[in-house]
Amino acid sequence: MALKNGFNTWEIHDVDESLNEQLLKDFRGERSGYLQVGHKKYFFPRKFAELAYDYKNFKCRREDVWVISFPRSGTTWTQEMVWLLCNNLDYEAARKAPLAERFPFLEYHSCVNNTLVDELLSKSANDKTKEEDIKKICCPALIKLGKMSSPRFIKSHLPISLLPNDLLDCGAKIIYVARNPKDVAVSYYHFHRLVKTLDFMGDFPKFWDYFEKNLILWAPYWDHVIEGWMLRDHPNVKFVFYEEMKKDLQSGIKNLSAFLGKQYSDAEVEKLAEYLHISNFRQNLSVNLEKLQDLGMLNDYSHRHIRIGKTGNWKELFDEELDIRADQWVSENLKKTDMRFPNLPNIS
Repeated sequence: MALKNGFNTWEIHDVDESLNEQLLKDFRGERSGYLQVGHKKYFFPRKFAELAYDYKNFKCRREDVWVISFPRSGTTWTQEMVWLLCNNLDYEAARKAPLAERFPFLEYHSCVNNTLVDELLSKSANDKTKEEDIKKICCPALIKLGKMSSPRFIKSHLPISLLPNDLLDCGAKIIYVARNPKDVAVSYYHFHRLVKTLDFMGDFPKFWDYFEKNLILWAPYWDHVIEGWMLRDHPNVKFVFYEEMKKDLQSGIKNLSAFLGKQYSDAEVEKLAEYLHISNFRQNLSVNLEKLQDLGMLNDYSHRHIRIGKTGNWKELFDEELDIRADQWVSENLKKTDMRFPNLPNIS
């Protein structure tokens, strides 16, 4: 299947039938199957093919602010920081409105299987409030964004090459967040166990195998991050490492403020840093997805959406053998780029 959008032609192919069968057993949140997009073979549920043209031809605005990343790279944390910087540090407004409403997730709808949504709605049939909340959460972001006034704040995990055609030329501000792949994999594993739209049934070594083979949503990881890195000198793109922001959050806040054309006092920056501290952030109901638990969209799992936020946390799940294997994989891929992660000094 070829998807023509006026600028590019993508080849979209379903994954091999036997592989798809195994994937559906291991990732129970998806019911239809998986496909790969373009020569880099970006990995998505089959539903993505129905919406890819609309994403690519989405009309961006000069006033838009985008946060883009591979999943589990500090995206939510960065979104909240960016929204507050652009909204005069209005903490009250931030606490009242869920981040998902203030900062719609462009392609979320394509990653939520219709059968699963129907099951959730069926279980909530006697509770109209829950039913409406589920419909609201699963409503396509394209509809929400079309109705929003400027400035709009938009989240996406799509790689640069699959984002709207005019994004880089419209004047919108783009923040790309990168995080070291070993920490990403651990966080993404826990997220797959937590969220019913993913619902991974295996252990971490099995998850890493899928991660390394680019059979995880939004993979390949390396192509995704390198696409962002290649745009680091673009005047409307700010490429940031999660590790560097965590190490010196106040400097990170000032850095993003300058990029966004905002200026705050040292006291205001200090207050924002405290607000974003992981112990406070984890308790923030507007960002921590606890509402999804009430709606039946989360599994009863020990790790939550906002976890510990540490760098180097990969050590919790990598045994010695897997660690050596992962380091070799990282080293081989770093040979393709001049990008280096701040907390992987011994891998080059």
